[in-house]
Amino acid sequence: MKGVCLTFFVQENHKLHELLAYEWLLERARKLGIPGGSAVRALAGFGRHGRIHEDSFFELTGDLPVQVEFFITEEDAARLLATVEAEKVSVFFVKTPADFGVTCPGEKPA
Repeated sequence: MKGVCLTFFVQENHKLHELLAYEWLLERARKLGIPGGSAVRALAGFGRHGRIHEDSFFELTGDLPVQVEFFITEEDAARLLATVEAEKVSVFFVKTPADFGVTCPGEKPA
């Protein structure tokens, strides 16, 4: 199937409307009927403010970057982005073309 990979980048401890930002994004997508998404915590990173965030044994602050990623149709991406914008949420995202599908669709998932 042809579609897009829509990836949002948020901070691990950032909240949106009483939920962690990555939880909020996943929940909004689920309510829109988007078939799946993942939140992945980074080891280190920096964003538009230029501050380095990294995991260390001595400083576990919950301040790491999290990628929230969806492989979806162009239409679903437009609906999700419209939902985020309607909530007046400012979040960095990347949208890239993607081919995706399921191997052996009738088989039990691994």
